[in-house]
Parts: sequence; structure tokens; C-alpha cells
Amino acid sequence: MSAQTGSPRAAGAPHTDSYYASSANDHAPWPELNDNIECDVCIVGAGYTGISSALYLCEAGYDVVVLEAARVGWGASGRNGGQVVNSYSRDIDVIEDRYGRQTADMLGSMMFEGANIIRQRIDQYAIDCDYRPGCIFAALSARQLNKLRDQQKLWNRYGHTELTLLDESAVRREIATDRYVGGLLDKNGGHIHPLNLVLGEAEAIRRHGGRIFEGSAVTRIEHGEPAIAHTAKGTVKAKYVILAGNAYLSQQLAPRLTRLSMPCGSQIVATEPLSDDMALSLLPNNYCVEDCNYLLDYFRLTADNRMLYGGGVTYGGKNPPNIDSVILPKLNRTFPQLKGVKIDYRWGGNFLLTLSRLPQFGRLEKNIYYMQGDSGHGVTLTHLAGKLITEVLRGDAERFDAFARLPHMPFFGGRNFQVPFTMLGAAYYSLRDRLGV
Repeated sequence: MSAQTGSPRAAGAPHTDSYYASSANDHAPWPELNDNIECDVCIVGAGYTGISSALYLCEAGYDVVVLEAARVGWGASGRNGGQVVNSYSRDIDVIEDRYGRQTADMLGSMMFEGANIIRQRIDQYAIDCDYRPGCIFAALSARQLNKLRDQQKLWNRYGHTELTLLDESAVRREIATDRYVGGLLDKNGGHIHPLNLVLGEAEAIRRHGGRIFEGSAVTRIEHGEPAIAHTAKGTVKAKYVILAGNAYLSQQLAPRLTRLSMPCGSQIVATEPLSDDMALSLLPNNYCVEDCNYLLDYFRLTADNRMLYGGGVTYGGKNPPNIDSVILPKLNRTFPQLKGVKIDYRWGGNFLLTLSRLPQFGRLEKNIYYMQGDSGHGVTLTHLAGKLITEVLRGDAERFDAFARLPHMPFFGGRNFQVPFTMLGAAYYSLRDRLGV
């Protein structure tokens, strides 16, 4: 999410040139920090993790300051595919196999909470972010469809019954393509305009008296009780500090965290607005879709009938030189009826990958917390994270610690070799996807 970055950029840099930035709701800018101030909680990063945490804490009566190097939602929170997807990047059966039934039951009890929080925030604060219900997991092979059957049974076990298994004819009624042999429709998922969601949540913080400073990168944190966060022109003295930078957290600020994770890029294109008839023919119920490949594709319609299509991963976080050459073959393979359609926007952004594909929550010091590494499931998980950190500061750490106890494993070979090793693993799983095994 948007926070301090190792890449140089101007203080308060504008949002990336994307469909989301061009269609963002009107919003007042936040000031730059130019003073020495105090608060209860200082949060580093104004993406979903930081903004969700700040809003929950403000509602609980804490005096909260958020420091952001660029703009609210500058990073993944304002660039992602806008898909509200339940569970984690590794589903609960994998968690149970690795870490036992007790851990699985605790995490399983929370894996649908993030989506509910998003809907509650939208309703409570009247956030205009184009929310639409319904998400389809699309299977490209019989093996993937069998895994979706297992997923439905698994999620039913944890109380999520709003799932419908789609056979080949049913999935073709929902998605106008012959690529998929079936799917799983989750009525509790959905899609949003992600930048407008985080901007709306930031406005809710303003209404609660919370303070957000843009263009205010944290250069160092002075440990102690209180801790002190330093920026170029000011300081924030706080009882607690929360690091919420994810893929844009600088290595210099928290080297212990950046060793445990790797930024990865994902790219998206948005077409010109389609006619109502064309949009309705492609996705008649306006569900968002993601396929079941290891390196998955995802797509949906926007509020003004653009096809927004993303996919693939660039390990290490750099965008390819030509985004169209990466995404358009995928778009055209899925929807040949859109071949030659004009692309109005193309952009990329980074998410933070962990070796386990599970999030990393914890404490660096007694009063310094971190939450990172959602591994592609950040829209929902970050909203849960804000609730959990508030529970911790109010004296109940049980649910936060269920995540904090998960092993935080470094990538093989350290930072120098994490990209090539991960690419080898991805190539293996991509080959399995292509072979249908």
C-alpha cells in the first residue's frame, strides 16, 4: 500500500496515470508535516492498511496521525484490480496442513470479515466507490474445477454458504468466453473503485479528527517510549507506531521487514467505454472474475462500461517496458470480440509477496507494530488488519497474534536471489497450469 518507498520520487507525487486517478472523486489534499507534534498512534503509510487502522482507532477515541510519502492511496490501494475477494492467498486447507487445526480455525473465523468491513464502511460513511456484488473464480481445466468444488465445501465448513458452483454452460452464461470449463460464484465477494474507497475512508478519518500528512516520508524512527517518527520537516512523538507501508516500505526504514518479503508488480489496462449492449453481453450480471491459474488473470467492468483487465506478475516490482504487449494477448484470448478495442489507460503497481503467501503481522519493538505481505489478497485483508490492530491497542491481542504466530520466512538466497528463485517456482506452477495437472 502507499507509503515510504525505496524509489526516489517527489514529495507528494500525484497518483499514477490510471483510470482510477482520472475518475477519482473530488477530494481535498492533506497538508505536509512542518512541525513537531504528538499523538497516541502514528501510522506510516496511507494505503488500505494504514487508513483502515487509522479509522478504527479514531472511532475508538485515539489521537491518530498518518504520515504518507506521496498521496492517500498512491500505492497498491489506488491501483489494484478492485476485486473484493475473500480468504487469503493460501486457503484455509493449506493453513491447516502447515500449522494445525487450531490456527486454521482461528484464521478461518476471520477470512470473510474483510469484505463485510468494506461494505459496512461504504454504508456507514456513504462512500461512492461503485461497489457491485459478486465474484467468479473461473476454472480453465477439470483439475481447477475439482479444486473449486473442494473450496466450496471448505468455505461452507467455515460458515460461508453464499457460493454457487457453475458448470461449463453456466459459466458461459456469466462470462462470454469459451476459455472456462466452470467456476465458483461468490455472492459475498464483489468489486469497487479502489481509489475512491480509500479516499472516502480518509475523509471519514478527517471527520473523526484524525490527522493525515501527505508528502511526508518517514526518514527514520527513533525507538523508545514514546517513539519518534522523523520526516524531512517535522517529527511525530507517539505512544505507538504502526508500519503500514507494504510494497512501498523502504529498506532503510525497516530492514528486518524488507528481508522477509518481495515487491511484485501487476499490470492493468482499461478499454474505452463499451456500449451498453457490448458490456451486457460480456458480463451480463456485472460480476468480477479471476481465473484459477498460479499467475492469474482478473477482469471486470467499470461503472462507465470499460473492460478493466489485469494479470501476470513481475517479480521485484518493475513494470515491463510495454504493458499492452503483456496484457492485450490475455484480453484478446479471453474476449476475441474486443480485439482492436481502444485502450485508454494502462498502468502498473506493486503488491508485497511473502514466501508462505500468508500475511506477516507482528511487533518490532514493544510499541512498534507492522502488518504487511497480503500477497495479492490485500483489499479485504487490509481492512481486517485495521480492526485487529485496534483490538491489540485496546488490550485484546488474540486475533492479531493468530497471524503474528505464523512463521515469517525469508526468501531463499536473501534479497540478491529472491527474484530468480521465485521466478523458477512460478515457471514450474505456470507449466502445471498450462498442462492442466
